[in-house]
Parts: sequence; structure tokens; C-alpha cells
Amino acid sequence: MTTDASEATAALSRLMEVMRRLRDPLDGCPWDLMQTHATIAPYTIEEAYETEDAIARGDITDLRDELGDLLLQVIFQAQIGHEAGDFDFADIANAIATKMIRRHPHIFGDDPNRDPASGPVLWEEIKAAERREKAGDAPESALDGVAATLPPVARAEKLQRRAARIGFDFPDWRSALAKTHEELLEVIKSEPEGGQATKEEIGDLLFSTINLARKLEVDADAALKAANTKFERRFQSMERALAAAGVDPKSASLPQQDAAWDAAKDAEALLRK
Repeated sequence: MTTDASEATAALSRLMEVMRRLRDPLDGCPWDLMQTHATIAPYTIEEAYETEDAIARGDITDLRDELGDLLLQVIFQAQIGHEAGDFDFADIANAIATKMIRRHPHIFGDDPNRDPASGPVLWEEIKAAERREKAGDAPESALDGVAATLPPVARAEKLQRRAARIGFDFPDWRSALAKTHEELLEVIKSEPEGGQATKEEIGDLLFSTINLARKLEVDADAALKAANTKFERRFQSMERALAAAGVDPKSASLPQQDAAWDAAKDAEALLRK
């Protein structure tokens, strides 16, 4: 399946016209007319996650549709920006094209001897230079540019990687594990006080656990997703086993639930052999 530039341009123009029509102040959609950059931001995040889910499931038809939903969010934001006189879709596309060219001098530059394998290093160096330029006279930090709105696990890992660039890092995973043990003890010590103190210590424990995962070269977010899926699978297996035994899962005792849970774990272990 091939799409030339003219087809893509026509399809994009059609989508932009649909959005313009939905935002028409005279007879557009009331819901669409109410939206602002801020109110549709959560939908943008949701569509990004749904795109990732389609990729994880290997569902190409769903992926096409979810990418369309994600593109719609860009067009929506562009239309709002156009109406306010701030920017339009062309500004968005030109800005990212310019950025990609600037950050890939090994591809678009004039030096024929530049090693394409140096791309990732150059990318980070150029990003750092851009941050310094944007900051102006403000004090520079290795943590500049880490978005506060990133999902907490991803942000923790990114902050840790940024700190590691200037040497602020554990020498190995065992040192990170020791810190995790230390933070676990702090949670236990905070329990009598409770409230904000325990909340803070739990946060430190989670942060340390993500650091441990990073040192072990484990994607903490992917590991947590896998743990969620495993819990969901075993829990539902437990419910089915209890129901098959004539026990309502909602009224089952904890020992009954534990026994069914252990049976689900044992069954999975047998399947893996």
C-alpha cells in the first residue's frame, strides 16, 4: 500500500476542514466549540496510551485507527491555535521539521565524514544546547527540560538518567538495592506517625525501586505493566476457581482466596515447564 504526497496532502486537508467545520462559531458542534488547549489535553494523553496498547496487541487495524485519533488531537490543537492567532498546523509541521533537521547534522549536515552512529550522542548534545539557549541567563541544571507532566514512573527514570550524566548515580545495582532497603525501613519507621510522613517515605521507596530497575536495565514501566497483567490474570483465575467450587468470591474467606490464588500460580508454573 503506497500513498504519494498528493494523496496525503488531500487527506490531511480533508481532516483539517472537518475540524474547521466542527469549530465553526455559527453552526459548529457545541461540544467542540467549548474546548480549549487545556480541556482536550487529557484526551491527547489517552489517545497516546490507546495507540501504545494497539501496538502492544499487534492489532494493525486498531493501530491505524488510534493513530488517526492521535492525529485528530494535533489538528484540534492546531485549529484552536489558529483561531487565537497563535499558530496553525503549518507552523507545527515546519517547527518539527526544522528541529529534526537541526538535531540530525549527521544526516542533513555538510560534513561527509560524520559518523551516522553518533546520532544519539549528537541528539542529546543539541538538545542540551537548545535548553541552554532557551534558559538564557537562568542557572543551568542537568534536570532542565524534564516535563513535570510526564507519568510519574517515566519522569522518575528520566530524572535519574539526567542526574547520572553528571556522575550522581549509584556505582552498581547492589548499591541501589541497599538504598531500596534503607527506604523500606524508613517507611516502617514512619508508620506510627502516618499521614504525610508515610506518604513521603512511600514516594522515596518507589523512587528507589525505579532506580534499582534502571541499574538492572529493566524498564520499570514495562515491568509494572507486566505485574498488573499477571495480577489481573491470577485474580480472575482465583475468582473462577472459587465459583467452580460453589463459593462466591465476594464472600470467600481470605484462606479460601489464598488457596485459590496459590493454585492459579501453580497452574501457571506447570504451563511454563
